[in-house]
Amino acid sequence: MRLGNQLQRLREAKNMSREELAQQINVSRQAVYKWENNKGYPDIQNLLRLSEIYETTIDELIKNDPTLQRKIDNNQDESKELDDEEMLNLGFYIGIVIIFLGIFLGIALGNLIVSTFLNIIGTLIICFYKDILKFLKSIKKDFNEQ
Repeated sequence: MRLGNQLQRLREAKNMSREELAQQINVSRQAVYKWENNKGYPDIQNLLRLSEIYETTIDELIKNDPTLQRKIDNNQDESKELDDEEMLNLGFYIGIVIIFLGIFLGIALGNLIVSTFLNIIGTLIICFYKDILKFLKSIKKDFNEQ
């Protein structure tokens, strides 16, 4: 059963109008209408309030709605993308450190080959850090499977 249908059924079982429910939750009547007609979903705070009003758990409200579960999974994927963004920043900093290391070693040792090599490695890390991580994770996965 979709969440909206379940919310409407629970509201009607409590003999509440949409207006009364909206006032208790501090949202508009239109928001309740959208939730009950599967045109939108309540946020987590409103789900908590609804579960208290209807004397049920959030789990019971959402576990039978596959669309909502996919939406929750998508939100988790988005938070994972933020972690990827932070990792890209880390790759940038690692690359910059290697480039500067190459410059200083080139100056200190007077060795242009070491300096050039480290500058190339640092630049590649900056540009392809995400791909490098994927490659290393696949190697780790393959290693763990064996």
